[in-house]
Amino acid sequence: MKLCDHTLLTLLPEASKRLRCRHCHLTIKAAELTRGYCPECLESEGKKRYDFEEIEGEKSVKARYRCEKCGAIIQTE
Repeated sequence: MKLCDHTLLTLLPEASKRLRCRHCHLTIKAAELTRGYCPECLESEGKKRYDFEEIEGEKSVKARYRCEKCGAIIQTE
């Protein structure tokens, strides 16, 4: 197995804001909520529900990188 020296790194973005439907508890990224209502409630009950709570992600001061050569995830201290 060849060792990688991790010379080609890409900074990974922090986790995006997530929302949870107060009715069906579907958790979805805010960017995926294009029409503003819960897609699960619409599909299962036929109702457009707009009531979401924001889920707080972990706040991290550590940066994460991915090595483009080997795919390893590297986290700073």
